[in-house]
Amino acid sequence: MNKKQKQALLRVLISTVLYIGINVLEYMKVFEGMAYGQMILLISFLVPYLIVGGATLLKAGKNICHGQVFDENFLMCIATFGAIGVGEYSEAVAVMLFYQIGELFESYAVNRSRQSITALMDICPEYANIEVDGKIEQVDPDEVEVGQVIVIKPGERVPLDGEIVSGKSAVDTSALTGESVPRTLQEGESIISGCVNLSGVLRVNVSKAFDDSTVAKILELVENASSKKAQVENFITKFARYYTPVVVIGALLLALIPPLFVGGWGEWIKRACIFLVISCPCALVISVPLSFFGGIGAAAKVGVLIKGSNYLEALAHMNTIVFDKTGTLTKGEFKVTHIEPVGVSKEVLLELAAYAEAYVDHPIARSIKEAYEKPINLQDILETEELSGRGIRVKLNQGEILAGNEKLMQEKQIKWIPCPHIGTLIYVAKDGQFMGSITISDTIKEDSKGAISRLKKAGVSKTVMLTGDKKAVGEAVSKEIGIDEVYTELLPADKVEKLEELLKKQSSEDRLAFVGDGINDAPVLSRADIGIAMGSMGSDAAIEAADIVLMDDQPSKIATAVQIARKALRIVRQNITFALGVKLIVLILGALGMANMWEAVFADVGVSVIAILNAMRALNVSKS
Repeated sequence: MNKKQKQALLRVLISTVLYIGINVLEYMKVFEGMAYGQMILLISFLVPYLIVGGATLLKAGKNICHGQVFDENFLMCIATFGAIGVGEYSEAVAVMLFYQIGELFESYAVNRSRQSITALMDICPEYANIEVDGKIEQVDPDEVEVGQVIVIKPGERVPLDGEIVSGKSAVDTSALTGESVPRTLQEGESIISGCVNLSGVLRVNVSKAFDDSTVAKILELVENASSKKAQVENFITKFARYYTPVVVIGALLLALIPPLFVGGWGEWIKRACIFLVISCPCALVISVPLSFFGGIGAAAKVGVLIKGSNYLEALAHMNTIVFDKTGTLTKGEFKVTHIEPVGVSKEVLLELAAYAEAYVDHPIARSIKEAYEKPINLQDILETEELSGRGIRVKLNQGEILAGNEKLMQEKQIKWIPCPHIGTLIYVAKDGQFMGSITISDTIKEDSKGAISRLKKAGVSKTVMLTGDKKAVGEAVSKEIGIDEVYTELLPADKVEKLEELLKKQSSEDRLAFVGDGINDAPVLSRADIGIAMGSMGSDAAIEAADIVLMDDQPSKIATAVQIARKALRIVRQNITFALGVKLIVLILGALGMANMWEAVFADVGVSVIAILNAMRALNVSKS
């Protein structure tokens, strides 16, 4: 509880004690025997009224001066002034007291929902260590330039994105990804800002300036999240803007018109005050934004950054999700998955391929050399010739090696056996004799299949994959993980065109999401109803274009985000229905003189507190 909340609680407690004491004295008829007893009674009640309601009176006055007349502060002031005017001193204090109790609940709820998001603010580093003349100096992260080497000691937060040039350490990424298990990083691997170095000393070559770093982008997303309101929020804002003046006019008419015909001015003014207390829209204007804010906070807990409540609302209505393949459902890491030797061992076939690719530096060649794991003696390689679009020819001390696709085998008139596996196929021959084939594939992420399964359980009716890869590869991946539809061999422009077709098939209430990670995905992310980017390994362009960012690149988190979004929207609808329903009933009873000030207090403060407590449920994340 912060200082402001403690002060508000103290005012409520003091006012409550005074209020109870004065009521006890009034019940004992102490004031009846006094000269000017009613005046003393009024002054006695005004003391707790001003202690607990002074801030509300001040707010109402300031808002009126700024032209914002019709708000809940104004309604509370008019209602309690009216109650005092007709001699209902105790009820006037009670209304203000319970209103402030409701405000305390609101403040606590908002602070708790903010904790999930403002905790992210702690990821902002205060300094970076640079080495100058053999000594470590602390500088502002803004001052560090790309290409400089920074030193990160155990226990320190990583200030900037970069590549580890020396050292090995366990790194806590929980503030970014929601994952509690630390990751072990070592020389040659990338590290992102906002993580905490747990064990060893790391030296990191900075790859991005602070303004472009992961932590800076996250903070920018968080700060701007509240500016993008959901349709329901915009409706409530407009509703309150018209609703409040209408109920003030209605209360005024209730106080003035019936007495002209039936008399009893005091009774009708009292009913008008009750009407005003009941009609205060606190439950709606507080609980609806709080529900969405809680949903955004809950998503942040699990490493999903949602850029605004409008995207949270859209996610709740999502029924179609479209995935890119490489880097989204697959790791984007090419590895040797099958080795099919003919007349030699697997080790010999892999060795021949590794020597053939020794001087080549594309992902396919690197994957073969990584699988070989042994040092290559470059002195054994006498001649290398790259055969464009077909493969490579290498002359060794022991003979000539050909490594490439089926076109190369046909061109050299080598009898080869087609490989049954799906992926990038490398056929190997030595001295005109076929040695076998090696299959290289992009590996599917461990949780991709579970992600699709969970999305379908969550009610997402259609899953689609768009990829520039070959038809056989795309169809194999989609079949393995359970994708409904797959479109292959697409250029970036083709992906946008295909997305347009899918969008045309959507109903006005349904929403389509696209999930991608690369620069070429940015146009599709922008065009979809909801763009979801991979934040950890995704490109800056994709993250910028997206509406939702997955900080740990796990597609299964999308299903969790959908559950959070639908829960938040469910709570919003519950609060709207409950608040309007109770208020309507008690408003009618108040106008007919069948509801007193205490029931009015429940219809306002009681409903607000219940709605706020219900809204706080949006913060809880299901473990399933």
